[in-house]
This record gives sequence, structure tokens and C-alpha cells, in this order.
Amino acid sequence: MGSEAIGAIGLGCLLVLMILRVPVALTMLIVGVVGFAQIVSWDAAIAQLKTVPVEVLSNYSFSAVPMFILMGVLAAHSGMAGKLFDSTRTICGGWKGGLAIAAIGSCGIFSAISGSSLATASTMTRVALPEMERYGYHRGLATGALAAGGTLGIMIPPSIALLIYAILTEQSVGDMFMAGLIPGLLGLVMYALTISVVMRLRPSLAVAGEPTPWKEKLVSLTGLIPFFGVFLVMILGIYFGAFTPTEGASVGAFATLIYALVKGMRSAQLWRSVQETLALSAVVFFMLVGAETLGYFISVSRISFSITDMLYGMDLTPLVVVLCILALYFVLGMFMDSIAMLVITVPVVYPIIQAMGIDPVWFGILTVLTVELGLMTPPVGMNVFVIKAMAPHVGLGEIFKGVAPFVVSDLIRLALLIAFPILSTLFLL
Repeated sequence: MGSEAIGAIGLGCLLVLMILRVPVALTMLIVGVVGFAQIVSWDAAIAQLKTVPVEVLSNYSFSAVPMFILMGVLAAHSGMAGKLFDSTRTICGGWKGGLAIAAIGSCGIFSAISGSSLATASTMTRVALPEMERYGYHRGLATGALAAGGTLGIMIPPSIALLIYAILTEQSVGDMFMAGLIPGLLGLVMYALTISVVMRLRPSLAVAGEPTPWKEKLVSLTGLIPFFGVFLVMILGIYFGAFTPTEGASVGAFATLIYALVKGMRSAQLWRSVQETLALSAVVFFMLVGAETLGYFISVSRISFSITDMLYGMDLTPLVVVLCILALYFVLGMFMDSIAMLVITVPVVYPIIQAMGIDPVWFGILTVLTVELGLMTPPVGMNVFVIKAMAPHVGLGEIFKGVAPFVVSDLIRLALLIAFPILSTLFLL
């Protein structure tokens, strides 16, 4: 049997094991080791199993992952999220649907130091949903806005998804972060516009908030200073070369820790934050080990090159190839976690992107945005399930209905980024 056939069978087994609910990291590890053994040898596969975990865990670039996670966890446990929502709610006071827009704004700002969509969704749901329910917001609109706002964490830098894509494809992490800035902010604006359109079409879903004077709005801006301070120090420091992305993550985590301690974080809360960071980091690193092992198998099977040759034979344009890959991502996003989808698929599709001469940074932004859509779409919209866990009294169907307008908004944003690549590459020119 040829190596390409073994590669195709391996990918088929990968899908079957995931359907059977085997953990994604373990699935990649099993398929990678067994497939590599079938093409090379069992001795080589066992040797790889000993060396790959060491390579991944000792990779300096990956050390930024737990730092970004720690930063978000500290922000969640230190009360920063509550102060953030209070500030955005004051700024949006008196607007129709103002609380929902404030929740979207809070999610966007919080994600700028969290880097995680799931952390953003769970934290802001805990803070904002009770307030929206108290003011009579329709539960579908309230939870839909929070599910959509949570997805901003995967795009607005610093983003763990962009970081992992950059490392897997050997792109500059700083370039990926800067490329995600405009698409992320565009998503924030378009979500707010979506709420305004929904309010115009169905005004009964929400009520106007309490008006606040301009002086109070200006004073409330002080609540945003810690977030923008940490964000600007990290992003500008990385962009201008003052420190590496890993050092920037450490600086951000340290600044967030100092703020949390100044605001009275107790040792019990700090220990809980460390435990949560370790647990989340272990999950991510286990998936990275599995992805690296799977990547070796895909490389020796040469299945990526076979797919590339097939696409060349079909005489498809690079744009059509990109659209086909994004369509595949959209379907996979309905069933898989975003990080898992990236680490599984990028080793397969990236050689195709390289062969087609497609800008890897632009493609990375499109990929992450399409993955972001999967966080909101059934049957496995991870952000929707996070919000369901935080608000068990709200039905899943109700949340999915509430998030539907934001899915349409993201599809429009994706079309804009495809039509105008400069939106992703403006800061890289």
C-alpha cells in the first residue's frame, strides 16, 4: 500500500475516532504514531513518541500560551471584568439595546488581554447576563450577544489561536497579531451595528437603558485604563521589537498580577487562578503534542502534496482553493473545538497554501475567523455551550436563535476580508 493511501486512511480514522468521542489530543497521537509506523517503522514511531513531547514542551515560543492564559484568568478573578462592564454600560447608557452593546464592547476589550474566547464568554456572561435580564432583555438576544462577543477573543490580539497558527506555520507572531487588529475591531463594530439593526426590526426585545450625563461617561472611561494599558504595552512592545511575543505575554501577565494584588486579590484567589491556568495549559499542550505527531505522519505520507497535485490538475484559481478550504473549516467548526481544529488541519492545508502562492498571514486571518464562526454554530458551538452552563435556565435553542444575526454579521465580515485583503495586511505594508 502506498504512503498516500495510508495517509488517507489515517485521516479517515482520525474522523471516526473523533465521532466516537475519543479526546482530540489522544486521537491525533494515536493516528500519528500508528500511521508513521506503517510508513516508516515501529522503532522510528516509538523514538518519535519519546522526542516529540520534549520538543514541544521545550519550545520557547509555546511558553507564551500559559502566560496569555494566566493573564485572562487573573483578569477574571480580580474583578476587572465587573469594572469593565460598569464602564461600558455607563458609556452606552440611554441607548436602545445599550446593555447588549455594552456587553459586546466589554467582551472585545476583555478579550484584548484574555486571548481566549471561552474565557471571555464565561466571564462576561457571569457579569453581564444578570443585568440584562434585570432590565427585561429578551434572553435570546442577551445570550446571543454574549456568545458572539466571546468569539472576539479568538481574533483581537493577543490571541492564542493566532499564536498557535503562527508557530505551526513559522510565521511572525507579531505580524499575525497586527494582522488580526483591524478584523477584530471590525467584528466589534459590526456586532454593535447588528444589535442596532435587530432593535430596529424587533424593538420589543430590549428597552432603553438609564441615560447618563456626559460627565459621568467621561469619568467611567477610567475603568478602561487597566485594559488599554496592558494591551498597548504588549502590542506596541511586540510591534516595535522592544520584546518578543513570549516576553510580551510575561509582561502582560505580570502587569495584570500587580493590578490584581493592588485591588485586593487574596492568596486563595491567586492559587485558584494558578490551578486554572495549569489545567487549561495542559489541555492546549497535549493537543500540540498530538498535532506535532500527526504532522510528522502527514509529512511522510505526502498526502498534502497529492492533494496539491490534484488541485493543480483541476486548474483551480488560488481564490477558489481558499474558498474550498474555508468551506471545509466552516463544516468542521460545527463539530470541533477551535484550537483542536487548527492543530489538526493546518499541517494538512498549509503546504497547499504555500504551493498556491497564497499570502499565509491573510489566509491565517481568514482561517481564524472561520474557526470563530464555529464557536457559534450548531451542533457544537462551544461558546453557546459555555453560556448554557453559566445560564442553565436558558434553552440551547433560544441561544442559537439569538446568535443567528451575529453569524450573518460574521459571514459579511469574512466576505469583506476576502474581497479586501488589505484589511488584514495594512499594518504589515
